[in-house]
Order: sequence, then structure tokens, then C-alpha cells
Amino acid sequence: MKLVCYDAGNGPRSGVLRGERVLDATDLLGNSSIIRDVQALLELGPEALQRLRNGSAGTSAGMASSTVRLLSPVLRPPTIRDFSVYEGHATMGGAWKLPDAWYRLPVFYFSNPLCVCGPDATIPYPSATRKFDYEVELAAVIGREGRNVGAADAADYIAGFTIFVDWSARDLQRDEMQLHLGPAKGKDSSNSLGPWLVTLDELGGLWRDGQLHATATLRVNGVEWVCGTTGGMQHDWAALVERASRDSRIVPGDIIGAGSIAGGSIPEAIRLGRPARYLEPGDRVEVTIEGLGTLSNTLAQPELDASGYRFLAPSK
Repeated sequence: MKLVCYDAGNGPRSGVLRGERVLDATDLLGNSSIIRDVQALLELGPEALQRLRNGSAGTSAGMASSTVRLLSPVLRPPTIRDFSVYEGHATMGGAWKLPDAWYRLPVFYFSNPLCVCGPDATIPYPSATRKFDYEVELAAVIGREGRNVGAADAADYIAGFTIFVDWSARDLQRDEMQLHLGPAKGKDSSNSLGPWLVTLDELGGLWRDGQLHATATLRVNGVEWVCGTTGGMQHDWAALVERASRDSRIVPGDIIGAGSIAGGSIPEAIRLGRPARYLEPGDRVEVTIEGLGTLSNTLAQPELDASGYRFLAPSK
């Protein structure tokens, strides 16, 4: 199934996308209260998902998708853990040498669940950067609560996959990383998720050996800057779920990002001779991942504070 969060003018609701129509999950399940997003749907458990699958099959009810606004499938994830598992990206195409720990352990940082944007949303351009970047990523959405989940059981905890864009202020990030606390303000302004969650049963032959082997592309203002694959992970999805839940909890709606694919950032695109540059207000960014659709966003002008002052980081 393709699970969505949409707004037809009366607030967010969860639904199923069938062809060009959106079917409302609350109506299909006969729920007494509105199911607001995919997280709320997943919290109802696997039986509700099966009822939804059966109830939506073959029906022509619902609304035309062109008449609703799609939102992030999960409006406010409980957590966003973003890993780094693609050697090509982590080494910037071989320019950097990685420590042994990178190959032994899937490592992640926590991103900001309060600044999640959905399909066609406007992304505020951070006022404190001159080097605004994207990262082309695949993300798993957790469907069940768990703690200390073993790798052998990890696939049972993944509800499906969606596209994730990790918007990054590279000049801020570079300063912060020197302090050995990981990225913070450099990754704080926005994330994008969508356009929907695709359950594993719909991904067919793309799901092999614990990885999703899908072609991923990114275009800026219609020009292709990135073409790569979501395969080739150093640590597979089972390892990521196991690591995320070790001595901790995962719950429905949690987002687990794999990190940028190889070639999936602007510095890499420049190295590869693509017509790339750092992003500017007004740019339209479109990420397409095979089997998952296209997630598009437009960058807005930087926000000003009450005095009209716009802070810019020193040019480096």
C-alpha cells in the first residue's frame, strides 16, 4: 500500500493512495475518531493495516488525489535517527579516510522532528548559512514498538519506506563538527519526508538482501544533479534497526534515515562534474526514488527576525 497523510481542507487525515484516488483511512476502518497521519494509523497495529488493505482493494471511492494537499506521512515523528552507511558519501568520493569504527558500527545522529516538511512544502532558507545543501536519502518508518530488537527480527519492525531530504547548512556544520558533538544547527532547520509511505509488500524485487536497490535522482530547477542508488549500504537495514533499538526504544512513526547515498550532496555533485552549486532561494528541488515517487520542495527567502536583521555566517 501507499499510505498518505492528506488535507482536503478540514485538517490532516491518513489515507491510502490507490491509483489517482485517496481513500480515507478513518472511513475505511470505521474509526470513531479521525486518524490524523500514518503514525496514528500504525499505532492501531497490524490488524488495522490488514483491514485497510482489504477494504481499499478494488474500490473506486475516495477523492481525486489532485484535489487534496499531501503532507508529510508522519507529521511529527517521535524521533528521527539519521545514519551514515554509504562509503562513497562518507568519504566524499574517496577524498577522506574513515576511522575503523565507521566500518564496524552503524552510527547516527538525532535530527529535529519539529521541523518536518511534506511534499510541495516551502522550505525556509536558513538565515545563518551561505552553503545550503541537500542530502538524498531513503528512510524507513518504524511500524511496531520494540526494544533491543535483534537483526533477525528487524524487518518485522519496518512498516515501509519513504523519501527523506536532510537539508544541511554546510558552513555551520563544518564549524560544529570540529567540537566533536556532531551536527546540530547545521541540520536543525528542516527535513522533508514523503510523498507517501510505501509498504514492503509493494516494493517487490527492489528489496533484496536486507536493502532496497532503487535508482535515486535529484533535479534542481529541472536539471539533474544526482543519479545514484540506494543499494550498496555498508550496514543493512537490519543492522540499523538493531542499533537504533539497542538499550533504547523504537515506536511507530520513528524515522530511520540511511544517510545520503553516494553522490547525493552538492560537494559530491561538483566533484563529479555535475552543473551543481549551493542552493539559493527560489530553487525547486525534486528527489525521485524508484518505487517511492517524487518529493518536491521549493526554497523560500530567509526569515528575518523582529528587527529585520538577517544573520549570515562568514563566507568561507
